[in-house]
Amino acid sequence: MSKRGYTFAAGEHGEWCIARIFAPLGDGLAAAARLAVHNAVGTPADCAWSLSGMLSNERYVTRPEKSALLALPTATAPTCAALIALRKSADWWAMTQDERRAVFETQSRHIALGLELGAGITRRLHHCRDLVEDAPFDFLTWFEYAPQDEARFDALLAQLRASEEWHFVEREVDIRLRRAR
Repeated sequence: MSKRGYTFAAGEHGEWCIARIFAPLGDGLAAAARLAVHNAVGTPADCAWSLSGMLSNERYVTRPEKSALLALPTATAPTCAALIALRKSADWWAMTQDERRAVFETQSRHIALGLELGAGITRRLHHCRDLVEDAPFDFLTWFEYAPQDEARFDALLAQLRASEEWHFVEREVDIRLRRAR
């Protein structure tokens, strides 16, 4: 069994309390009290909704960029999290990988922004597109951070949402969480 698969299940149980669910683009998700993160792909019983994705190789990052990202300090004592679910347009997927890379980094500075603002914010990208034919999202990005880093995380997200890359986003759901006590 692969340990690369993850399911984020919303319902009455889970280690994370859902503070808010916000849909900047497209349809949102049903309200729920908690979020459980499972290191497996599947739909748990008794959940309001679940989203699954797989960890994969980095597709748009160069070796120097990956090394720089890995050198960033990670979240210490993260009690906050965000799950950002995205679906991109058919126009995005019609481009070649080098064309997507040009929009992703050259025009939008996605990685550069992460390097500027990402210290103390841990990130893990899950790919959904290849799991099922009609996945509601292409990517699920999980972020963890301490409360004092939330403003910097919000600034990073605002800059990304204002970038050229976001013209290709058709649906986005932003789920904010606090670790349950």
